[in-house]
Amino acid sequence: MTLQSILPPERALFDVPGGSKKRVLEFFSTFIAQNTPSLDSQEVFSRLIGRERLGSTGIGHGVAIPHARNAHCKAPLAGFLKLAEPVDFDAVDGEPVDLVFVLLVPEEADDTHLALLAQVAGVMNDAETRQRLRRCESQRQLYETLIEAIERQDDAAPPAAP
Repeated sequence: MTLQSILPPERALFDVPGGSKKRVLEFFSTFIAQNTPSLDSQEVFSRLIGRERLGSTGIGHGVAIPHARNAHCKAPLAGFLKLAEPVDFDAVDGEPVDLVFVLLVPEEADDTHLALLAQVAGVMNDAETRQRLRRCESQRQLYETLIEAIERQDDAAPPAAP
């Protein structure tokens, strides 16, 4: 399973209003529930905020990777938000966050969940990718830049064992 397969263009959101970590997670929860009939926005939000209580998903350099399991999520799905203004996300480096990559996975998707998180972290840990994403001026440009970065990382990854 690849990030490209779970991140369609309409889930790369440009210039999203921030305000606070809670508001960003509420925005995504409402957005994803409107576009995925099996998901309830309150449940998605509750799962994401519950995960944040365990420890911030702000990984540093202005990036957060909120993620959660959800019993009503039939297959992994992702969303990417470029915030209009950075927000405090209690990140490990104390820096505010403006790039948010959200992952939702089925309740039982252990290995898939970890593999997808590792892919996201690999993409978002690249300084050049973060700079390019921050320079984007449209939703389309944001999506294309993100997919290019994912493909570059996939090309650089060692082949999977048979």
